Amino acid sequence: MVAFKSLSNLIQSMKKSSKRYHPQKSLLLTRRVKGKTQLHLMEEVGGDNHTSITEFLLLGFGTIPQLQIFLFLLFLVIYMLTVTGNILIIVLVVADPQLHTPMYFFLGNLSYLETCYTSTVLPRMLASLLTGDRTISVRGCVTQLNFFGCLATTECCLLAAMSYDRYLAICKPLLYAMLMNGRVCLLLATGSWLGGLLVSTLLISFTSQLTFCGHNEIDHFFCDFTPVIQLSCSDTRLVILIGFITSFFSALSPFLLTLASYICIIDAILRIPPGRGRQKAFATCSSHLIVVTIFYGTILIVYLLPKNNMLRYLNKAFSVFYTIFTPLINPLIYSLRNREVKEGLRKVVSKFRILGIQTTKLI
Repeated sequence: MVAFKSLSNLIQSMKKSSKRYHPQKSLLLTRRVKGKTQLHLMEEVGGDNHTSITEFLLLGFGTIPQLQIFLFLLFLVIYMLTVTGNILIIVLVVADPQLHTPMYFFLGNLSYLETCYTSTVLPRMLASLLTGDRTISVRGCVTQLNFFGCLATTECCLLAAMSYDRYLAICKPLLYAMLMNGRVCLLLATGSWLGGLLVSTLLISFTSQLTFCGHNEIDHFFCDFTPVIQLSCSDTRLVILIGFITSFFSALSPFLLTLASYICIIDAILRIPPGRGRQKAFATCSSHLIVVTIFYGTILIVYLLPKNNMLRYLNKAFSVFYTIFTPLINPLIYSLRNREVKEGLRKVVSKFRILGIQTTKLI
């Protein structure tokens, strides 16, 4: 996601990292647990004159007790609905033969990804809201960062593959069955997952070598790339450059491909004479277009918004939207707007009813 930042911010970060302050003595860090302030001693790095912290403090949404309880209940309900909704989509795609099409094959992959995506952020945040312990180990933070990066990259690639599928279905309907066959679908899905894994492996090989010292507070509710890198007292110029390059190919390129696909799709739909034909063509891609707009729209706002004190809470709010609310609303969008999904859900419910009646009779 670093590719959505301006190049000037990249250069400034590289300049700051080359002038990073390295403290010469052991420091005591402030640690807040359950509203109490404790002192946490940093460990010295063997052979170096500077010290290294072993834990970060995720500031999250503040320390107001009433707000913590409300947020815990809110995010717990969201997490349960998200996991349930996405698993239901996967079950429907697998169980209903009518949904064994390229579009729903990619939708099943997306639903599985969204389940993993929200599970990377929400369980840790729920535990923090419940216990009041907002600390996370450096290793745990780097692990969360790289899982998040892997899944975010995979989602960008999957959305691009889905937009390409819709492009072929609308713009080249006669060649669709030949161009988007089972082998192509499998290659696109596998490539999306491998692309995310490759980016994650590359980033973790560099971020795991960084040393963190001095300030340990992250003004966020999860470990994102920029806030974590800013706390490093190592030279981060290479890591930032690698992050920028990988994000360009793994996030910006799929975004441009998605944008180009929908420009062609909208142009093709506008050429169809008004009537049921145009309405049907738009209906086949409207759900995916809504998902793409919400996902990329919030990400662009988060990563292009100026980083100052006035806008940091707004920035955090939009981060909540694309990390937590987007995985929740995706199943709702596809289930409410797709006749095939609603029909598949009706069939599954009918099967369970029949099975329940037969079981009752046997008893």
